[in-house]
Amino acid sequence: MLTRLEKAQQKWGGSHSVIDKWLTERQELLVLFCRIAGFSPYEKKDHALPDQLQIQNFCQILMDYLSAGHFEIYDDIAKACEEKGPESQKLASALYPRISETTDIALDFNDKYAEVDKDDLLDEFDKDLSALGEALELRFELEDELIDNLYSNHTS
Repeated sequence: MLTRLEKAQQKWGGSHSVIDKWLTERQELLVLFCRIAGFSPYEKKDHALPDQLQIQNFCQILMDYLSAGHFEIYDDIAKACEEKGPESQKLASALYPRISETTDIALDFNDKYAEVDKDDLLDEFDKDLSALGEALELRFELEDELIDNLYSNHTS
């Protein structure tokens, strides 16, 4: 996921301030995801679970990222795709429902873990975090395809 982010930042960074901000938020989300998952360079001590504050922090950034996409960026992209022509608009229309499916997984994760007590937590935390990671990876791929659609050579 981090490699995909780096490629996205190299490819589209500086092209539009909204996309730059969105990719920066994605980076923050990925750093926190890696931290609570215990990926390098963050240490995971004998499969110890992250503390509740880390999980809450992650859930907040996750919700901020999802909200920015759905309520700000996707609308701008949809308008730009509409202006680009039917090919671009068709691709965007095909991608949005798939992105929404990943939103549902992220919302379920947030609902389950954002306010949970550590004692109640975490029998399924690793499994749920893994499922969320897969959903985020797909989401980032679809979002990148959507962004790429803006900069491709579709014509009306």
